[in-house]
Amino acid sequence: MFREMRRKKQQITNEECISVLKETKRGVLSLMGEDGYPYGIPMNHWYCEEDGKIYFHGAKQGHKLDAIKMNNKVGYCVYDEGYRKDGDWSLNIKSVVIFGTIKPVESEEKAKEICTFLVKKFTDDEEYLEKELKNAFPRVLCLELTIDHMTGKLVNEA
Repeated sequence: MFREMRRKKQQITNEECISVLKETKRGVLSLMGEDGYPYGIPMNHWYCEEDGKIYFHGAKQGHKLDAIKMNNKVGYCVYDEGYRKDGDWSLNIKSVVIFGTIKPVESEEKAKEICTFLVKKFTDDEEYLEKELKNAFPRVLCLELTIDHMTGKLVNEA
C-alpha cells in the first residue's frame, strides 16, 4: 500500500525515526483542504512512547478541523537541525515522513497530559505550565495521530 523508499542507502532505522520525533519540536501536518487543495501547517508535536502516537494541540475550530472531518488521512513531516562533518559546508539532515489517521482526543485527562508534555518540550517553568492549563486549556482541542507508515532518511545537502 505504501511505497518503499527509493534511495534505500539513505534510510534510517525505526528507532532513529522515533529519536527524531522525540527531539524535534515541530513539523508540518498535511491535510486535504478545501476544493482539493493540500493544506500544510506547522505544528508542535509530542511523540508518546507508551502508545507510539503523535499528539498535537490547537483551536477547537478552523480550517484544520474542517479538513480532518472531511478526510482524516494525513501526512506529517519533521526534520532535525542537521550536522556538518569537519571541513564540510553541507548539512546532513535526518527527516521523517509519516502517513496516518488523525482524530480528536476525547479524554480531558489525556488532553491535559498532552498539553503538559508539549509545554515541557519548550520550558521547565512550572508556573507557566499551570497558567497555561488554567487559562488556555479550556480553548484547546488535542489531536491524536495514529501512524500507519513511517520512513526516515539521512540526506546530505550537497
